[in-house]
Amino acid sequence: QAQWQAVMGSNPSHFTGDPALPVDSVTWTDCQEFVGKLNGLGIGTFRLPAEAEWEYACRAGTATRYFWGDDPERMGDYVWYRDNAGGQTHPVGEKQPNPWGLFDMNGNVLEWCEDWYGPYTPGDKTDPKGPARGSDCAMRGGSWNCGPAYCRSAARGWCAPFCRYNFYGLRLVRLSE
Repeated sequence: QAQWQAVMGSNPSHFTGDPALPVDSVTWTDCQEFVGKLNGLGIGTFRLPAEAEWEYACRAGTATRYFWGDDPERMGDYVWYRDNAGGQTHPVGEKQPNPWGLFDMNGNVLEWCEDWYGPYTPGDKTDPKGPARGSDCAMRGGSWNCGPAYCRSAARGWCAPFCRYNFYGLRLVRLSE
């Protein structure tokens, strides 16, 4: 929330009180505006991750249901989700990171992706992109109000770009300069 506040001059979040909380209650359209303003600051070039990039980062070289393995009983070590979140978001970085050091890839807030949502096409792909257009945007990661199945590395979500809920947030990709 601190980063969003610094760039946008406001905080749309439902859950407040700690600047380390993830921003919530943002639409895909809000995220695009945020990215545009952030890119205008001259500190780098950022965007939302493609859905495939998000999953690649979440898995961190693993091929299991979750980056820590297949056992949902271990979720509490890594994820803020329905069974341990107490109905709200939590400060980023309180749970253990994935093997690549990324925190909160699963749970806390569902993260908007750059791609439009659509079915996967068959066959192996390298750096696949979503459909060229659509009505819904892809989301990944599960949230504080999701059960274990929706917090899997491969779980997919979608919503129209103007949807706003207190469990929707974002993650950024910084492009190499």
